[in-house]
Amino acid sequence: MGGAGLPMSVSVMVVDDHPLWRDGVARDLAERGFEVVATAGDAASAVRIARAVRPDVVLMDLNLGETTGVEATTLITGSLEGTRVLVLSASGEHSDVLEAVKAGASGYLVKSASAEELVEAVNRTAAGDAVFTAGLAGLVLGEYRRMAATPDDDKPQLTERETEVLRLVAKGLTARQIANRLVISHRTVENHVQSTLRKLQLHNRVELARYAIEHGLDVEPEG
Repeated sequence: MGGAGLPMSVSVMVVDDHPLWRDGVARDLAERGFEVVATAGDAASAVRIARAVRPDVVLMDLNLGETTGVEATTLITGSLEGTRVLVLSASGEHSDVLEAVKAGASGYLVKSASAEELVEAVNRTAAGDAVFTAGLAGLVLGEYRRMAATPDDDKPQLTERETEVLRLVAKGLTARQIANRLVISHRTVENHVQSTLRKLQLHNRVELARYAIEHGLDVEPEG
């Protein structure tokens, strides 16, 4: 916990099989105020260490040898409710992105991202947002729309405002951006988010975004 008036530090674990890259990213994040609690060079170590240190965010490479980062992501997100995984990979292949998200990753950045983009992405991931390199969010949204198959009768009943907020969550907007868009207070947005989470029996905004995408709520209504 930071001192009076200071934000709480975000704890991060860096997973990559290249030692120079792994150590460089860890050093850069530490210099920018993040608490780098661990690093790992393979999937098995990543899962074991993550369960021990329980970081806020795991920065995950996908190419980790015999066991992939996708498998590690599945195991980490399945056993650590408070830990979110942000993929940082050299690959921008659509299949890799979709596999990572289906495994439970909260976001996906390519390694060509700037230091500033990485810092923002880690902070937003820790806050519960879904974060993607430009151009990849649309891919993920489109895939989940194709997967959507739940009948309307099975959906919990949300108010018009809750649906409006949910739609903006699915588009990747932060609570403050939603407040500005709808001209309501940040607290009101958070109240709508919490109410929607309860109704849908979900745990966080990442799951909320996935629900919205799966049910086509990221698409603006006509008229």
